[in-house]
Amino acid sequence: MNYVNDSTTDIWTTEDTSAYDQDDYEGIFDSGICDKSWVRDFRGYYEPPLYWIIFVIGALGNLLVVWIYTTVRNRLKTMTDVYLLNLTIADLLFLGTLPFWATDVTSGWVFGPVTCRGVRAVYKINFFASMLLLTCISVDRYIAIVRVTQAHNFKSRRMFYSKLACLCVWVLSCLLSLPEMIFADVKKPQNSLSSCSMVYPSDDQNLTKVLVFCLQISVGFCFPLLVMVVCYSVIIRTLLQARNFEKHKALRVIFAVVAAFVLSQLPYNGHLVMEAAQANNATMRKCDELKAFDVAGQVVKSLAYTHCCLNPILYVFVGVRFRKDLLHLWHCLASGSKDKVKTVPKRPSVMSDTDTTPALSL
Repeated sequence: MNYVNDSTTDIWTTEDTSAYDQDDYEGIFDSGICDKSWVRDFRGYYEPPLYWIIFVIGALGNLLVVWIYTTVRNRLKTMTDVYLLNLTIADLLFLGTLPFWATDVTSGWVFGPVTCRGVRAVYKINFFASMLLLTCISVDRYIAIVRVTQAHNFKSRRMFYSKLACLCVWVLSCLLSLPEMIFADVKKPQNSLSSCSMVYPSDDQNLTKVLVFCLQISVGFCFPLLVMVVCYSVIIRTLLQARNFEKHKALRVIFAVVAAFVLSQLPYNGHLVMEAAQANNATMRKCDELKAFDVAGQVVKSLAYTHCCLNPILYVFVGVRFRKDLLHLWHCLASGSKDKVKTVPKRPSVMSDTDTTPALSL
């Protein structure tokens, strides 16, 4: 049984050239073999430094959020606090996989097959968890701003539901990562570095790959985007009807949240749609087209990864309370007082259930 993988670093051929994957190895096209060595070189120069930059910036931002939650605040007071902390944990776990991929690009996969499955599974678990938690935040903002009376009457019950929702998100994310646990493996092509890739049986490789792509696109992008658009559209209408001079600040943040999600995720998911179509029915057969397609895939993927750096800014630091907590923490550290760090005056939460404007203002 022949196998193919899904990494552009693995450019190799099988005896059965009809079962090719243009993103994985050199296939035989119109005029012979398509040499993708330039794609490998581009990936080697482009991805490692970018991954390390995303890792450092994202780790600093998300660790700062965790620090505020564990030192400045004594407990999680709202549903959004629960979602934000889980989102931060998901982003941190996702960021933890980037050094492995940076090493994979430059030196090949040197960590073994078990680590390969584990890293790919952790990456996909936290990818889905992040997207679903952003969806939960959108629903929570809809309830807190549009359904104010119901939110106030069931405040204690909502905290329980938020923790239950987070548990369901993590369980569902683990289930959605099963393809990585099943198909991930280490491949070492001839005259090339080994890589950690998805390896599908050749019998139904195209169908399996298309199904995996469809699962990621639908659950990881289309469903969250639909929920965000619906929830924030109703929120915008509610804010426009409210007599509040600061509502325009809230609208700016909403547009920033949706724009950051769409701009970072839409190109990558659009590329996945094209890749699924290519796996199902190869439409690109010219070598130049395939190389350009592979390079574009690397660029939009790295753009999607930057969203974990934006989450602390868009969903946390724009909140009034977090800005004040940061200033309080800075003053305490500057004065050398450790005891004052935990004595913060009570204020509305980062996205308060009772005050819409501070919840979303810049």
